[in-house]
Amino acid sequence: MPPSGRRAALSPQGGEIGARGEAGVMLGGVRRRVCLTLGALAEIETGLGVEGLTAAAERMKALSARDLMVVLAAVLRGGGEFEPTVEAVDPREAARAVAAAFEAAVR
Repeated sequence: MPPSGRRAALSPQGGEIGARGEAGVMLGGVRRRVCLTLGALAEIETGLGVEGLTAAAERMKALSARDLMVVLAAVLRGGGEFEPTVEAVDPREAARAVAAAFEAAVR
């Protein structure tokens, strides 16, 4: 159950969405939490070497593997992980986790 004690809704990917726009995702058989926080957005901008959300959105239309690792690590940190390990994550799972974080942020 989320920290608030309320039951969370389920996302289309099957992950929980908490009050803060969090999503539960499976990465390598382990359930992890992703969240697109303001800090994660700033980290994404820095990691992708862009300024502003418009530039970040444009860059994310065609992410390299390195870019995907940057974005995944940022949303995992937003979900509460201190030093997320993302190097061995399946690229398809990584893409789904990032999409779930962005989807949860707009709810």
